[in-house]
Amino acid sequence: MSDTLRDQLLGLGFKAAPKPERKPEARRDGRAPNRQGQPPGKPGGGKPQAHAGKPGQARPAQGKPQRQGPHKPRSQEDIDLAKAYAIRAQREKDERIEAERLKQEEARLRREARAKLDELIKDKGLNVPDADIARHFPYGGKIKRIYVTAEQLKALNAGELGVLQQNGRYLLVTAALLAEAEAVFAPSVALKVDPNTPIEDDPYADPKFQVPDDLVW
Repeated sequence: MSDTLRDQLLGLGFKAAPKPERKPEARRDGRAPNRQGQPPGKPGGGKPQAHAGKPGQARPAQGKPQRQGPHKPRSQEDIDLAKAYAIRAQREKDERIEAERLKQEEARLRREARAKLDELIKDKGLNVPDADIARHFPYGGKIKRIYVTAEQLKALNAGELGVLQQNGRYLLVTAALLAEAEAVFAPSVALKVDPNTPIEDDPYADPKFQVPDDLVW
């Protein structure tokens, strides 16, 4: 329609048709354009919120951090007590070490003494294989026995013979050899009879435990 025709129609009382409203163009990122000059962000123009952090991460505590006061110095009493504990612990440790050293030294000496004893009494036992008289005696907290002949029993009770323990066996030996063995390793002496000792002090030397000259059982 030309401008002349529009002017004629307007003169006759006709109103001009309203212009269609122009739609805003969509943004490339898919968001609606800002209205009224609002900055980008959430609708409403509010300030963007701070980053919330990763999921599961604790949010920092709000407010001013609490300041820790200075550590209270230890008293002289606490210091002295700690020193006393340290000294006692060190002393106990030294005692354990010394006890273990003495134990090992004692075991070494016993091994050496036993080896020397074995060499001393080798092939010197007087045991008779067919002896059938049991001579009982206390040793190691128990009652032990050795089989002897009638003559050996008399000599044993008279202190002329003695008994040694060697690796679980009991050997009948002379009094002289018994004395040498006692000097090397005293615990090996199983029976040493003093002829001057009263009979009641050695009940197993009583005649009822011996064999009469004219009787063997």
